[in-house]
Amino acid sequence: MRIRWAIATLGVIALAALTITTQMPWLTQPHPEMVRDEGIVDASGNAKPTLSCPADAKPANLGFTLKDVEGRDVSLESFKGKVVLLDFWATWCGPCKVEIPHFIEFQKKYGEKGFQVVGISVDDPVDKLAPYVKEMGMNYPVLQGLGHDDVQDAYGPILGIPVSVLISRDGKICSTHTGLTGKDVFEQEINALL
Repeated sequence: MRIRWAIATLGVIALAALTITTQMPWLTQPHPEMVRDEGIVDASGNAKPTLSCPADAKPANLGFTLKDVEGRDVSLESFKGKVVLLDFWATWCGPCKVEIPHFIEFQKKYGEKGFQVVGISVDDPVDKLAPYVKEMGMNYPVLQGLGHDDVQDAYGPILGIPVSVLISRDGKICSTHTGLTGKDVFEQEINALL
């Protein structure tokens, strides 16, 4: 009897998964990823693989203006011409807290080369956000995304956080990472676009 219930339960779960992915095709679409090329041949004749933005990369929608933690308007258009790491996050998010120190380091290391981290807090009110930014020592613009689902829709759908979007100097979305992503992955992609 228990085997029948287990089989029936698995059948219902499988049918639900099929129905959900059929009705919501974006669940099965892959996120943009950087392309690994054969690379540059070094002095010993070995090819070192390199990364590049996909040829069919979509343009990033930079037509948004959000408030920073001090209440000033910040336009995403103002970052055009830079390599931008757009990070959707929240103060309560554990994986976000792990990635923030890496982003602080990247901003220090690559900022002068035309790199910019921009954090968008998806659901924190400014009274909670401002002290958190100060405590973490975030050295990049942190914008208030609460009530701006249009920004998330432009880069999503964002079903969970963190979500980090890497945008090239010419405004193309080169890669999107959902969940905790390794520091080395970000660093390779940033270096490829600088």
